[in-house]
Amino acid sequence: MRNLLYICLFISATIHSQESVDVALINSTDLNVDQIVSIDNFETFYYLKDNTIYKQNKNGTSINYSNYQLGEITTANTFNPLKINVFYQDFNMVVILDNRLAEIFKIDFNTIQPYKNISHVSTGFDNTLWMFNVDFQQLELYDYKTNKTRFSAVPVQSLVLDLESDFNYCWLLTENYLYQYNYFGSMISKIENTGFTEISKSNGHLILKKENTLYFKHKKKEDITPINLPKLLINQFLLTNETLYIYDLEKLHKYQLKIN
Repeated sequence: MRNLLYICLFISATIHSQESVDVALINSTDLNVDQIVSIDNFETFYYLKDNTIYKQNKNGTSINYSNYQLGEITTANTFNPLKINVFYQDFNMVVILDNRLAEIFKIDFNTIQPYKNISHVSTGFDNTLWMFNVDFQQLELYDYKTNKTRFSAVPVQSLVLDLESDFNYCWLLTENYLYQYNYFGSMISKIENTGFTEISKSNGHLILKKENTLYFKHKKKEDITPINLPKLLINQFLLTNETLYIYDLEKLHKYQLKIN
């Protein structure tokens, strides 16, 4: 009986022990942009420079979009490359672009009813956006074609730090918790935030940043594990499948994540 207890304790300690996730450097390239938006599986590169969003193909050709009348671009989301959303928080507006970066829809939250004061925007399925409504302190799934809110979450009690989504899920990072919702609006997980400030996602996996360290959360596990990286400035990071990109304001570093 005592031996069985020791075995159980050993297994429990092994399961809950925190191991690091290793990476392998693929390459580092010089880069001078204001913000990386995304890099897809075909190495199409979206970035912001001088308040303009650029789409650069692997062969080097590029197109761009700008609308200086709307102020500074707050965020851009290219998860659905046929319906790219560009958020201008100062004017409380979102512009939807097609794959040629041509305008196909404008959403002015100042003029629609009911009025929405938005701080974060991310892509939803179909014609929807995940948005955080500051006035009500709640996450909303909004259909911009019908001007209807399909879902409103229970209000949160702490500052929202980041918002990420795909067609199936949405992750809301606040100072207190990391929430995950499905596209029906049901909260499926709630994890205490121990100091994380930013997130990036791919295929349900998450990368989280705490100070100048990155952590990995597997889509099927609750554990958040540190990533074993060399010392470098992490100005920006993003995940594409199992490829981790880190931008240090001078170079873009490309790593292969070794996920078990």
